[in-house]
Amino acid sequence: MLRGIVNGVLLIALLGSLGAVWSLRPDPARPNHEIFPEMVRTQRYNAFAANPNFADGKTLQGPVAGTIARGHLPLHYAATPADALRASEELKTPYGAPDAAVQARGAFVFANFCQVCHGSAGRGDGPVPLRGYPAPPSLLAERAMKMKGGQMFHILSYGQNNMPSYAGQLSREDRWKAIAHVRELQAKAAKEAASAPAPAPAPAGAPAAPKAAGNVPGGAS
Repeated sequence: MLRGIVNGVLLIALLGSLGAVWSLRPDPARPNHEIFPEMVRTQRYNAFAANPNFADGKTLQGPVAGTIARGHLPLHYAATPADALRASEELKTPYGAPDAAVQARGAFVFANFCQVCHGSAGRGDGPVPLRGYPAPPSLLAERAMKMKGGQMFHILSYGQNNMPSYAGQLSREDRWKAIAHVRELQAKAAKEAASAPAPAPAPAGAPAAPKAAGNVPGGAS
């Protein structure tokens, strides 16, 4: 019996609400009442419109002095050899142990931005030098092998000799990942050199073999 009473009350409430909706239905020709009209139609200014709310009368305001854009922390170095050496001591890679994702991204960055000059293996034999542009030193040379990551990062950020800066094209993370790929190329080259058989000694009295032409050993261009 209690359930029947509850159902009856709910039925009456439903019918009452439907009747209220029908009797109080909005008039399409009459706008609704606005309680806070200033929240619906706020005073706004276009980006380049005059604005009396600021002392300079401009809507578009410049950043506050000393503002650092998110993801663009400043590097306190100059594009000089001295600062390149300082960077080699102060800057450390954020990627320690080899990571598959880091290496994959580094290989992608190297293929798109570095390979045209340095070649796929880093020997400085990319398609650009083959067409007359000065060839960069091999990344597999002894000097490049010994170069610290911080100095490589400085070169990528500020450029060196014929190599321009890539700070505008590559984020800090991608620059470090490209360096990680260079280290991978160097480790592979060192492993291949260690496993290669030693050349046979030349017969007594045989003329010395001429030196092969190539890049002068050095670091990144």
